[in-house]
This record gives sequence, structure tokens and C-alpha cells, in this order.
Amino acid sequence: MPYPSVDSLQKVLAKDVFHYAKDAKKAAGRALGTLVELITFYSLKSWGFERHIAIERQLPEFANAAITHNVEYSLHSATSLTKIAFNPETLPLTARKILKNSAFAGLNIPHNLRKSNVLLTKDLILRNSCTICDLGNRFVNAYLDNLEKNNGHFTVVSLRQRPFAIFECKRVGVEEGLKKGPQTIEKAKQGAYVARTISSLQRLRFIDGSMGGVIQKNDGTLRCGEYYSLMAEIIASEDAELLSRFILTVGVVSNHGNWFTSENHNKELKVLAQSYDWLLFLTDAGIAQFVDELLLNPKKEFIAAKKAFVASYAEKKGYNQFTKVQIALAADTALQSYFADRAKKIEDWFNIIAPSQKGLALLQDELRTLKSKKLREIPT
Repeated sequence: MPYPSVDSLQKVLAKDVFHYAKDAKKAAGRALGTLVELITFYSLKSWGFERHIAIERQLPEFANAAITHNVEYSLHSATSLTKIAFNPETLPLTARKILKNSAFAGLNIPHNLRKSNVLLTKDLILRNSCTICDLGNRFVNAYLDNLEKNNGHFTVVSLRQRPFAIFECKRVGVEEGLKKGPQTIEKAKQGAYVARTISSLQRLRFIDGSMGGVIQKNDGTLRCGEYYSLMAEIIASEDAELLSRFILTVGVVSNHGNWFTSENHNKELKVLAQSYDWLLFLTDAGIAQFVDELLLNPKKEFIAAKKAFVASYAEKKGYNQFTKVQIALAADTALQSYFADRAKKIEDWFNIIAPSQKGLALLQDELRTLKSKKLREIPT
């Protein structure tokens, strides 16, 4: 590991990148949170889920639509609509411009449902998971395929409103020099609340301390059992009633300071581990390797990532081009190459906290199984 802890890495970023900030270490900490989100996003892309991802969409609680929560990433059942060619000279590629394409001529989408998002700007800033319109129980996203000197292509996909999985990222723990971290336990509790309230599969505690699950069918009958056994049964099922409102919840946590490990859980981890279906711990070594190889000492082929990062956090604030929502196209290309070439090594960055004794391969299998379900035929 190039740095002894995430806290020491945060100090390096504070000194070398955020030296101009009033609280350089706090600014570096916020940037580390963004990096955790980017690592999660590009992991999902490398696993083959890019065309299913929505970013920061509001998600209603199960059977309680009056309360919604923004989730960082949600994965949705997808139907490809069309692939469209464009001339780079016509940039920016706006949602309204996309909807003028002949492929959408018969949809008659009301103007109030059309978005103002930009898939690709003239300055080649890419919007990841670009929503172009909402259509009731579905929404439409555009994803860039490629851009060359004289032509480019993007794909338009229809996504089911209710996702089959969500991913949220949290930095937890206590900063150096402090005895308590009340703000992080509150963040953990907020994440735990969302994880427990959005899916039809509900948790309950058995008298022996183990975790049970219960799910209700339309006729009022209840299915009950050990939580992970019942969850596996639902995922493997073709039962529309069980699948229609089930959402797999995944939390990705990283260390805030150097006060705990994936084996030595603090209170935040215990709260999150009993709430998310899967809780992944992004190791200090993984974050440090990402920062060292992409942002501080990159090889020539990854320089674009460093340039986008530095441009986003320069003293004279410019256009942010290194986030999960928008990113410089050259940086996106560099990150995709980095994650594709190091897929196995990057998987080792994640330790599984919950469920115990399970591996990342099982999570990927569960996501692929849910992705393959014909959820568009299931009522919401």
C-alpha cells in the first residue's frame, strides 16, 4: 500500500491538491467520498450493468409512495430502443435534440416530461446515465457508445421505474484527533433506514438474535424464513408477485480515518451490516491504489483522469468534470480502460462484510439474475 492509511492519504491530497482551501483536510475528505462513488460506478460498468444504471433518482418507500429517497445508483430492467449516429460538429447533444430524432416521432412526449440534460457537451463532458424523458412507469436514458473524429453513436434505453437493485456509498468512522464521529453514525442510520424501507422483503429479528425476513403476497399471505434463504428464493423465482417490488440493497463503505477494519467493526458498520442485503468494505489499500495510479502518479494512458480531477478541484473553481454524474470524456475512457485491465485486482479491493462467508461473484450472479427477469411484464 503506497500510504499507511486513508487518513495519511487524505493529508497528501490536502497538501498537494487542496492546499488553497480554508480547511484543506475536509476538502480532501469530500473528494475521497467522490472517489468511492466513482470506484463503485466504474465497477458496475465493468460488470456489464452500465445500460441499467440510473444516478440519484428518487425512490419511493415500499407501499408508502408519499416518502421518497434519493439513491446514488439504482439498477433497472432495461429495453434497448434505438442506436443513433451523430456528427460531432452538432454538439452539444442535448436531451431535447435527441428527442427530435425520427426514432421518437410517434411518441408525442409532452414537453413537461422532457428533460434538459446534456449527454455530451461541446467541451466533451459526458453525462453518465443521461435521462432524456419520463414516461410514467418508465423513463428513457441515453448512453454514449463511441465518439470518433467524424462520427459518434449513442444508445437510447427504456428503463422500468422501480429498480431491481440499489447501491449507496458511505464513508464511516472517526477522523484523526477526534474521540467521536456523531455525524458518521447519523449517516449510517440514514442509509440503514433507506435500505430497510424500500424493498418488499422486510427484516425482522428472531428471539435468538438471528435475522428473519417476511414478504407479503397479493392475497395477503405471508412468506417468512431466514432472511438470506428467503432472499435467495426470491431472486431465483419466476413469481411475479415476489419479484415485482423486491429490491436488492447494496452498501459500499470506506474508512474515515484509521479507526476500524472490515474485521473490527465499529458501530456504524454494525448498523449498516444488519440493514443492507450486501455490505461491501472498500479497503484502504484499494482507495490508495486508485489515487496513486490514476490521480497522483498515473501512467501516460491514464493522464486524462488526473487532468480532469485537478481541473475539478483547482483553486479557481471551474467546471466539475470528475464526478459520478459528469466526467470528461477522456477521463471516462481512461477509467474504463483501467477497470477493464485490472478487473480481478479491483475485485480484491472489496471485502464482504455481509452476508458472511459470501463472495463478490455471488453478488454479481444475483444482479445478473435479476437483470434477466422480464420485470417489464410485472406490475409495479
